[in-house]
Amino acid sequence: MKAKSIKGKSTEDIKSALDQSMADGFTPTLAICFISKSQDRNSISDILGASGISIFGCTTNGEFIDEETEKGSAAILLLNINKNHFQIYFDEYPEKNYREITKAIARKAKEKFSTPAFFIAGSNMETDAEELLFGFEDIAGKGVNVYGGMAGDDFTFSDQFVFTNGRESSRGLVCIALDEDKVMIKGVATCGWRAVGTIRTVTKSTGNHVYTVDDIPVLDITTKYGGLENVSPDNEGLLLEIAANFPLQLQREKGDPVMRPGLVIDWNDHSFYCSGSVPQGSKIRFSLPPDFDVMEKVIKGLGDLKETKMPEADALVVFSCAGRILSLGPLMTQEILGIKNVWNVPMLGMFSNAELARATGGNLEMHNLTTCCVALKEK
Repeated sequence: MKAKSIKGKSTEDIKSALDQSMADGFTPTLAICFISKSQDRNSISDILGASGISIFGCTTNGEFIDEETEKGSAAILLLNINKNHFQIYFDEYPEKNYREITKAIARKAKEKFSTPAFFIAGSNMETDAEELLFGFEDIAGKGVNVYGGMAGDDFTFSDQFVFTNGRESSRGLVCIALDEDKVMIKGVATCGWRAVGTIRTVTKSTGNHVYTVDDIPVLDITTKYGGLENVSPDNEGLLLEIAANFPLQLQREKGDPVMRPGLVIDWNDHSFYCSGSVPQGSKIRFSLPPDFDVMEKVIKGLGDLKETKMPEADALVVFSCAGRILSLGPLMTQEILGIKNVWNVPMLGMFSNAELARATGGNLEMHNLTTCCVALKEK
């Protein structure tokens, strides 16, 4: 499989880059598209579709094909993968029947491929992304490979979109099912945020709504721990500071901890709505704001993947949490360059609202403040 990465700040830029990429006879069959909401994704899709290219796409909080990150652009990974080795699926979940939707997709994929793997993107911040993952597991088994992320919206926290040829949804899923007998897909999800302090207990929660930790309102204990000031609804930067720098680390009996930042504050009782489920009785620790160790852990994790499971790759796709660029700022380019240098193959990346992958040594889960790197190679 040959791959090429292109990007642009307009529809015309993408058309020109596509034409240039195909000038040497390269004939892509699949395009993975990470596109800002400010771009005309429908026109870009029409251009790709006119060349017979199948589309997997979602909106972003930023995008990149090398270490230079962009905002308000379109970034696309073009692959000339055999059409018999993949299938695009698209569905919506207005009834919030997430698990049933992915079970149905997995059934179809199992009919086509004996061992399918899945590359997915979902939209809508209310989506229970772990239910999406569980649906694939129900049909394809606990060991199924599923990687992906949740669409962004240029940090507006409004509507996010997934799309494919002729279809899009702000409450839906786009999926590439891959034939693992023909295409190797391996990934790693690495956070790097260091835990600090004692292990604490979630004493009251429902789903992703955390009320108290050690019988103290979660907002109060977080702000006390972080030494935060001006803790009021009038502080517009408070939520981003809490989410990016002081997330909860949900401890697991098996595998690495999973990040659960507070995304919405209920000021009536100082509770959090977190990015994913935080069961009552579960154990958490707080986090230190990130430093260079965060980037080093990501790059080392990817190097270990290359050494142990994926010595060669044709292309690399990266879902990096939007919170990472908020926390790391200009240092983010160093992390991306380090990722690129592991295989030095065409790369595509986006800043996502959540990352979907198997925790290191653990289960399929939704992550935050995490970098999920996915390597692909056609056999």
